[in-house]
Amino acid sequence: MPLTIVVPDNELYNSVTGEFIPVKGATLLLEHSLVSISKWESKWEIPYLSDKPKTDEQVIDYIKDMTLTKHVDPKVYDILTNQNFLDIKAYIEKKQTATWFNEQEPYTKKKEVITSELIYYWMIAQNIPKEFEKWPLNRLITLIRVCSIKNAPPKKMGKSAIYNKNRALNEARRRSLGSKG
Repeated sequence: MPLTIVVPDNELYNSVTGEFIPVKGATLLLEHSLVSISKWESKWEIPYLSDKPKTDEQVIDYIKDMTLTKHVDPKVYDILTNQNFLDIKAYIEKKQTATWFNEQEPYTKKKEVITSELIYYWMIAQNIPKEFEKWPLNRLITLIRVCSIKNAPPKKMGKSAIYNKNRALNEARRRSLGSKG
C-alpha cells in the first residue's frame, strides 16, 4: 500500500542572490518496492539494503525513486519537513504483513549482501510472478521466505528424535492394549 504525504508550501533561500524563492507544496504518493530499489541501485551502484548509512542526497534520491506522483517540481524534495521524513522512515520500516517466523533457526547462515538482482533471483527461483515487484518490499521478502520454507524438503529426523518418537509410540500402544512388553 503506497504512502501519501503532504509537503506544505515553503520557501528556499538563494544565498547567491539573497532572495527567498517560494515553493508550492505537493501531495506525494510514495511506494517502497523492489522497483524503487532497482531504480536507486542503478544510479548509485551500491546495495540499498545495507547497514551502511546513506547520505542526505541518497535519501532524497530514494524518495524521488519511490514517488508515483507524476510531474513533481524537483524543489518539493528540498522542502520536505522533518515530519515527512519521519513518516517515510516509518513507512519503509513497517512490516505490512501478519506473517511471522519462528526464529529458532537463522534464515540465512551468513550475512549476505542483498541487492535488487538477488531479490529478483529469489522471485524467479520461487516462481513468484514479476508483478509482485510492486508489493511493499517487506511483504515481498516475507512472501519469498514463506515460499522458500514451504518448498524446502522436509528435514530428516536425527537418530535420538526417531528413538524418542518410537519409544513414545510403543508406550502408548502398551497402555492402550494393556500389555507389558
